Amino acid sequence: MGWATDWAATVRSAEAGYALLTAKHHDGFCLWPSRLTDYHVGRTPAAGRDLIREFVDATRAAGLRVGLYYSLVDWRHPDYPAWGDRQHPLRHDPAAQAADAGRDWGRYLAFLHGQIRELLTDYGHIDLLVLDFSYWNMSGETWRAAELMAMIRRLQPDIVINDRLELDAIKRADPPAWAGDFDTAELDIPREQVRSDGGRLVPWDSWFPLGQSWFHDAADAAAPARRKDARMLIRALVNCVSKGGNLTLNLAPDPTGALHSHDRASLGQIGAWLRLNGESVIGAGPAGLPKPEWGRWTRQGEVLYAHLLDQPIGHLSLHGLRGRIRSGRALATGAPLVVGNYWNAGVQRFDQPDDQFINLAEPIGATHALPDADDTVLALELTDDPAVRSELDARLARAVARVPNP
Repeated sequence: MGWATDWAATVRSAEAGYALLTAKHHDGFCLWPSRLTDYHVGRTPAAGRDLIREFVDATRAAGLRVGLYYSLVDWRHPDYPAWGDRQHPLRHDPAAQAADAGRDWGRYLAFLHGQIRELLTDYGHIDLLVLDFSYWNMSGETWRAAELMAMIRRLQPDIVINDRLELDAIKRADPPAWAGDFDTAELDIPREQVRSDGGRLVPWDSWFPLGQSWFHDAADAAAPARRKDARMLIRALVNCVSKGGNLTLNLAPDPTGALHSHDRASLGQIGAWLRLNGESVIGAGPAGLPKPEWGRWTRQGEVLYAHLLDQPIGHLSLHGLRGRIRSGRALATGAPLVVGNYWNAGVQRFDQPDDQFINLAEPIGATHALPDADDTVLALELTDDPAVRSELDARLARAVARVPNP
C-alpha cells in the first residue's frame, strides 16, 4: 500500500468526509512539479513523481472529498519581503533589509496566482481550498484578492474556501468578495455560534493537531501523553457541531510518510463511535437550546440529540421540553428510553412545570450507568402534537389522584 492510499484509508476509518493535504507551506517547497519554480518534489528522491496527484487520486478512490492547503506566504521566494516581517526567519537579518529593496511584489503575486491556478487546473475537481494566511498589511487587496478569488471561482465553481485572505473579513456586515465561505478557528473552539457584525450566522472550522505540533516532531511522537485521545476528540467534535462548526485534525507523518500509531488508533476509535452515533453529528447542527449541565445538544430535523458527557445521578430533567418529546432511544443501541413525569409526583414538585424527565431505563428516578463513557447519545423525537402533552398530564393526574379509603 502506498503512502497516499494508506493515509486515505486511515482518514476513511475515522468516518471523515474529506482529507486535506499541505501542497506548499511557508517554506515554499512544493509537493508537485510546479512549472513556476524548481523548489519542488523533483529535487528529492521522489523526482519524477507528483505527490499531489497521488494524494488526490487515492483520496477520491477512498470516497473522500479532496482539499488542498496553500500558503500565501513564501519565505524562499526572491520577491517575498523578509525584513521586519511578522515571522519570516530572516526578519531581523540586516542583509534581508538590503535585499528587500530589489524585490518585485508584482512578480511575486504573479507567481502566487500562477501556482494556485496550477493546483486548481491540473487535478480535476477540488472540493476545498485552504489559504494561509494574512496579517498586517499583507491582507486583502495586497494579494490582489478580488482577482484571485474570481479566478478560483471560475476554475472551480463548486469549491469551498476559507477566510484567510483577510482577517475577519467574513465577519463584516457586508463582507468583500474575497471573504471566503467559512471562518477559521485555529487552536480554538468558539464559546458560541459565530456571527458577523450584523448578526448573520457564520460557518466555521476548528483546527487542532493530534499532537502538540503541526509537523513531525520526534519528542512529540515519542510521548503518547502529548497525543489527543479519541475521547477528547469525540467531545471536541460534538462541541463544534453543537455550535454550527466543523473540526479539522492535523496528522504529522514522519519523514518516511508513516503515521503515528497512537493517531491511527484514535482515528479508528472515532470512526467506531461515529458508525453508531454519526447521525447526531454528520448533517446535524445547533439545537437552539442552552448548554445543559451534563453535556451538549445537537439537532437534525425533528430529532434532538442529548450528548451525555457526564454520568448523571438519577433522571435527566429537560427544561422547557415537557410534552415535546414523542419518544426517545439510545442512539448506539436503539434501546427505548423512559419518558415521563417526575418520579415522586404529588409528594415533591419537579423542577419546573415545563420540564420533561427521561432516563435510560426504569425506574425513572434511578441512576443507570452510561453505556459509553466517551459520549452516550440519546435521540429524542420532537413533536408539536398536543396529545403527547395531554397524555403526560393525564399520567401525572392519575399519579397524584386522591383515592378514598375503602
